[in-house]
Amino acid sequence: MIQEIQGQIAAGKGKYAIVVSRFNEFITSKLLGGALDGLRRHGAADEQICVVWVPGACEITVAAKRLAQSGKYAAVICLGAVIRGQTGHYEAVFQQVVRGIGQINYDTGVPTVFGVLTCETLEQAVERAGTKMGNAGANAAMTAMEMVNVMEQI
Repeated sequence: MIQEIQGQIAAGKGKYAIVVSRFNEFITSKLLGGALDGLRRHGAADEQICVVWVPGACEITVAAKRLAQSGKYAAVICLGAVIRGQTGHYEAVFQQVVRGIGQINYDTGVPTVFGVLTCETLEQAVERAGTKMGNAGANAAMTAMEMVNVMEQI
């Protein structure tokens, strides 16, 4: 018989850390609201949630790594918004964040979820922060809970 492992979306008893970039806060605050709502709707109490604000997207990874290494959290949710501007800075920032979050997963084994918007325009970011395209923060929270459940079963 084939063994199959599938995660459930439920907060369980674990603690969740959320790292949020203050840069583009008009977007990231909406992502945070979606993540908090998602966690609470699936059984998380406020005592299970820690929110850490950092200055920008590049700083998300260092805080997320420290949180993941602490042993206190079942998952770390990373939220930010990188919006293409008139310079090549966009490419450097999002590549650093993507690579960093992936590395935290490999290094720590703690589910560290990429909830950082990488958008061409402000309008795209608004759509993914709770309007037409749903809320990427809520999606990141669902992913975190499911991965915690999967990891518990493995």
